[in-house]
Amino acid sequence: MVWVLSQIKCFMCHVPISEHPMLGMATASGEIQLYKLMESQQGTCVLECELSTELGPDRLALSLDWSTGRGESSDVRVVSSDSSGSLTVLSLGEASLTAVCQWKAHDFEAWISAFSYWDTQIVYSGGDDCKLKGWDLRMGPSSPFFTSKRHTMGVCSIQSNPHREHILATGSYDENLLLWDGRNMKQPLSETAVDGGVWRLKWHPSQEHLLLAACMHNDFHILHCQKAMEGQDAPCPVLASYILHNSLAYGADWSRLPLSNSTPPSPQEPPQTSVGLTESGGHLRIQYESPTASFDTSLEDDSGRYIPEQCSLPEKSSIPDPFTSPARDSQSLSCLMATCSFYDHMMHVWRWDWSPEEKQKPPEPVPSS
Repeated sequence: MVWVLSQIKCFMCHVPISEHPMLGMATASGEIQLYKLMESQQGTCVLECELSTELGPDRLALSLDWSTGRGESSDVRVVSSDSSGSLTVLSLGEASLTAVCQWKAHDFEAWISAFSYWDTQIVYSGGDDCKLKGWDLRMGPSSPFFTSKRHTMGVCSIQSNPHREHILATGSYDENLLLWDGRNMKQPLSETAVDGGVWRLKWHPSQEHLLLAACMHNDFHILHCQKAMEGQDAPCPVLASYILHNSLAYGADWSRLPLSNSTPPSPQEPPQTSVGLTESGGHLRIQYESPTASFDTSLEDDSGRYIPEQCSLPEKSSIPDPFTSPARDSQSLSCLMATCSFYDHMMHVWRWDWSPEEKQKPPEPVPSS
């Protein structure tokens, strides 16, 4: 899970640490803080600060990634980037969080750092100097083994695909999402314009071709990257878009928990709102909205377009619902996601139901909030 509230970035470790979920925070005070999720005597869950360390004076911690993307729990490490343009790799011991190395990587803010989940001695970074770089920790951080200037503005998101070796996704303020083969960083596999700065990218926990993107001024999108990953030099079509935030789309992640068809509502949960998209895009349903006085709910019609507040919801489209056929239910995909926006500090949890075997079609354009 990743979200941004004020200037805190939170990233859940992919595996339990000492049999407990572990949350890493990169803070505006330049600290990396690790929290354990514990069960209290009252039966509720609480976060307890386990370890913390400072990256250095006069800097903001801007990103954090765990080395555990493929479920490996040995030699757990964290990489972080900061506002001084530096990267720091930290090793997690039984009772310590120790900096292994720190180096100057970018001329301006280093917005993002990430491990290669297939070889965790490889670290990628992106900065406000418009450069994407790769570092081999075995060779020392004195110089990158590649530097790409393919993005035309600051590089602010990177994630290694945990299911397909060598596949890397990057995003930038230039509003383009690039897919790469790590063996050839001279030219990306594909380029997709998403009409918003790509601040966060997250591969699906089990579906290798699905990518969730937080696109700042243009909301949240789920992209289908199969053709691009196969080297067909094709943009990644958008399967579904979530547009119910009224502020910058900053944080997004998939849930790794199994999802039943009858998720119990939380005490603060409003009645579930069905948001129908095009047939190929599946259906979205709001599961939870964090309470705030500044939030105005906006709904969509069956094609993903806004419905003015004064108008009632139209009747459901006559297009057959792909999830009502018993023969197809076993092949449908149901996912839970969390997204958050910056200025209003809002977090939404939403469910997406989709039939993967359907023919992929680009959805109709969706206006940004």
